[in-house]
Amino acid sequence: MPIVDPLTTVALFSGAAALTAALGVLPQAVLGHPSKHLIGWANALAGGLMLGVAYTLLTQGLGGAQLLHGIGAVLGAGFARAAHAAAGTGELDADNLQAVGPRYGYKAMLVDALHAADEGVAIGVAMVISLPLGITTAATLAVHNVPEAMVLGTFLTRRGLRLVPSTIVAVAVNAPQVVLAVVTFTLVGLWPALLPWVTGFAVGALIYRTFVELLPESYRQAGHTSIAMVTLLAMGVVVLLAGAAR
Repeated sequence: MPIVDPLTTVALFSGAAALTAALGVLPQAVLGHPSKHLIGWANALAGGLMLGVAYTLLTQGLGGAQLLHGIGAVLGAGFARAAHAAAGTGELDADNLQAVGPRYGYKAMLVDALHAADEGVAIGVAMVISLPLGITTAATLAVHNVPEAMVLGTFLTRRGLRLVPSTIVAVAVNAPQVVLAVVTFTLVGLWPALLPWVTGFAVGALIYRTFVELLPESYRQAGHTSIAMVTLLAMGVVVLLAGAAR
């Protein structure tokens, strides 16, 4: 009998991944407000890690259901786009760090919460495919949460929120990551036929959020060349680690 049941394993690893967002406070605590270039590189790092997870899920979870994966990916990208529009975050410019008003801060938190939801689906479905893949995915997204939290923390502290409360918020917005990881693992475990659909959904959503939300901001903040290098390097490291964990 295993010491920890699979569902608890999913909850523990996704919860640990969410908590690493607290480390995003370190650059501000040590250096003060990060520069625009550093924020751009942080976004690029987060985006590259998300692309690495998407590629790994695509290759290791593909199996023989390419059509279903493709349909799921379209649905995932479409859902991310619809959520982006419904939440009213389309006009949010994270490059405009001096913008004021509580609604602007709330929308920044909502963007991260939506990202966390997609990432939770990715963790849950990766855990279904295999435990090593699930752990690698959770660890990757744990690292990803650090630069993402740094960007959100900077966004909030420049609007007057103190460092500790902004750190708490950065961790709290990752709650959907834990909830969706557990829900996805449970549902796909009960109905295995959902696996190609949900895998494709996670891939499509992660790719959409990287190319539509993260990278355009990064290009404006730090230029195309350095952003491309950071993104590709982060993606490559994830792919290599996931391959080694197989």
